[in-house]
Amino acid sequence: MTAGRLDPAERARALDRMRSGVLDVLVVGGGVVGAGAALDAATRGLTTGLLERRDWASGTSSRSSRLAHGGLRYLEQLEFGLVHEALTERGLLLDRLAPHLVRPVPFLLPLTRRGWERPYVGAGVALYDALSRVSRKGGALPGHRHLSKRATEQLAPGLDPDAYTGAIAFFDAQIDDARHTMAVVRTAATHGALAASRVEVVGFLRDIDRVVGVRAVDRESGQHLEIRAHAVAGATGVWTEQTRGLLDGATEAGTPVVPSKGVHLVVPRDAIDMHAAVITRTPKSVLFLLPWGQTWLVGTTDTPWEGDRDEPETTAEDVAYLLEQANRWLTRPLTHDDVIGVFAGLRPLVAEGGAEPAETAKISREHVVTRPAPGLVQIAGGKYTTYRVMARDLVDATAEDLPFDIPASRTDNVLIAGADGYQEVWQGREFLAAEAGLTEPEIRRLLRRYGADVHEVLELVAGDPDLGRRVHPHAPVLRAEIVYSASHEGALLLEDVLIRRTRLALITRDAARSVATEAARLLAPVLGWDDDRVAAEVAAYLAVAPVVP
Repeated sequence: MTAGRLDPAERARALDRMRSGVLDVLVVGGGVVGAGAALDAATRGLTTGLLERRDWASGTSSRSSRLAHGGLRYLEQLEFGLVHEALTERGLLLDRLAPHLVRPVPFLLPLTRRGWERPYVGAGVALYDALSRVSRKGGALPGHRHLSKRATEQLAPGLDPDAYTGAIAFFDAQIDDARHTMAVVRTAATHGALAASRVEVVGFLRDIDRVVGVRAVDRESGQHLEIRAHAVAGATGVWTEQTRGLLDGATEAGTPVVPSKGVHLVVPRDAIDMHAAVITRTPKSVLFLLPWGQTWLVGTTDTPWEGDRDEPETTAEDVAYLLEQANRWLTRPLTHDDVIGVFAGLRPLVAEGGAEPAETAKISREHVVTRPAPGLVQIAGGKYTTYRVMARDLVDATAEDLPFDIPASRTDNVLIAGADGYQEVWQGREFLAAEAGLTEPEIRRLLRRYGADVHEVLELVAGDPDLGRRVHPHAPVLRAEIVYSASHEGALLLEDVLIRRTRLALITRDAARSVATEAARLLAPVLGWDDDRVAAEVAAYLAVAPVVP
């Protein structure tokens, strides 16, 4: 199958079909779990709709540490089942489902004490390796190694040699979270799911006590919609309680969701001299130094958040804290001037067992499915890596509300858009580069973003060679990628493109402000914008473009 095309015409068709009949399942929430649930339901043969009030992955699912991992630190909390489950999913993503968007990355875990620490930490990492091999799903990465101080210095010259006595090296995996979520939506559309972003659910339709659909507003046209379904599945993350609040007379109060803020800094690649990622403890959470394209990600925080859940704020104190924690380990201290971008996301933690909001780092990352009323199920908690399991459990829970039996989930064998044929295209990347008139590094980067669908991007360049130029002088993003984000990937606003599809807002010092007008003009023919709309989009983007506090 070819990947589902998400463009304005397909969005309009999907909305027309959603309101013209009764769906089996309507999924509310276009983060990775909602996208995964739409794919799970569609591949079981259910007529499926998916609504998102903003952009795909615009919330938590585009603001993670970009890791597909088991969560090494959860072993200390004795969360063996959670770690094994996440490592199994990591293996599926690496080996089968999305190898173009997920790849191995070497990690260093520095040691600071002689004697007991090396065998203690080593035993934990050995268990982590072992849990990744227990599953028959594949995904085995190279085993861990104990490194001397000298070997550590060779692998990470930028680490202060006075800060460590040696290290343990192991492998985990990185994932392009926003692109992966969008690709899952495209895959769901390929299998028949009807998907529409910028549609806000404002209420539920009821038949006595049963939920039989939703009332919604199309934020593009302002039109009010009614969409009916046998079952409504809520996957709204940190907005779970707000979604449940639209339901009058809920039969179950639901488990409270505690938002935990995680902040990351973006610094240039040459600011940190290392050949591996680093994970270590901080007083409040963990510190990650993660290579990401031409940058490093420095994170993260883990603190309660009670403010605006749409746009959690990064404060000057957050930036100072992360710089301080990173500089405990670096020979060349990072300064505020090194920070070219920041982003903050909210983890939707489920506060069971009496955990207090002040203890968010200690709250389990397990997920919970609830049923506030007949016809409505919700899911909260969990980790990005285990999205597929969460999606499966959410769809399983809808079975009670469907007038027929449903088959078992099969998404462990459903390739994500761009994965089918990826290895073959990767092997021919030098030929592809010559054919496209691009360099081999440019093709390699495109393949890791689009997989086998790279041909669709290159067709745009073939039709207009000017689209093969970079948009921004300090970033590798091609002009064709701007066009493709709207013609195939569901972007409807300029901010969708610059913040999530291309990340230009985070990887350039000016947050892509200098190219906002050019990007908007590239989008205009695809999205039907006139000059006034182009100007409005630029103004709207400049108002939300990330600023380093």
